[in-house]
Amino acid sequence: MNGPAGQGPTVLEISANAGVVQARQLVRALAQECRLSLVEQTKLITAASELARNTLIYGGGGTMTAALVSEYGRRGVRLVFTDHGPGIPDVGLALTDGWTSGNGMGLGLSGSKRLVDEFVLDTAPGQGTTVSITKWAR
Repeated sequence: MNGPAGQGPTVLEISANAGVVQARQLVRALAQECRLSLVEQTKLITAASELARNTLIYGGGGTMTAALVSEYGRRGVRLVFTDHGPGIPDVGLALTDGWTSGNGMGLGLSGSKRLVDEFVLDTAPGQGTTVSITKWAR
């Protein structure tokens, strides 16, 4: 993964609400640099905001690794959210629209999955959670 202007990936700490705001700002900058359309930028930023908030609230904090990527002649933005929280005991249930383990609307994981081109969830009870998303420029 490459960060802005060919640099390495950017790792951002998400340990407070300020980290969620910084994540949105970084994702917006990368989406613009990748030349995503305004609609695609909005989708990616929305997904990133939801996942950053999940990292903070349910994972107890963690990191977002963000980078510009290039594969098969296409460019995109890849984001990886990692926490060392309790993990997700029932992934199928967690990806069901409307289900929430807290006071949210239940759109975080399932909504984020619909907004991006690639979505990979790796989690186990007691092992934390890693979510990788990618949005490709059209």
